[in-house]
Amino acid sequence: MIHKGDNVIVISGAHKGKTGKVHQLLRERQLVVVEGVNLRKKHERARRANQKGQLIEKAMPISLSNVSLIDSASGKATRVGRKQVGEKWVRVSRKSGKEI
Repeated sequence: MIHKGDNVIVISGAHKGKTGKVHQLLRERQLVVVEGVNLRKKHERARRANQKGQLIEKAMPISLSNVSLIDSASGKATRVGRKQVGEKWVRVSRKSGKEI
């Protein structure tokens, strides 16, 4: 389970190996927006009379299945497990067993 603000690595596709922070999560469409990954140029027109139009680089969503959480201990991709601590469930790294 990946959440907003997690550090992830792209494990397949054109941007394989790139890392970044999750900026937005679109759960119903199974997509994730990662900062600095899958950038596209967007032409933005002028909003006011004296303003110029400009090109903006925008991070576009990629499939949730193409990213994996980065283990804080090893710095490599890991799967996510759950463990109950007291009354709460917490996310744990499958590789190192540490809490996320």
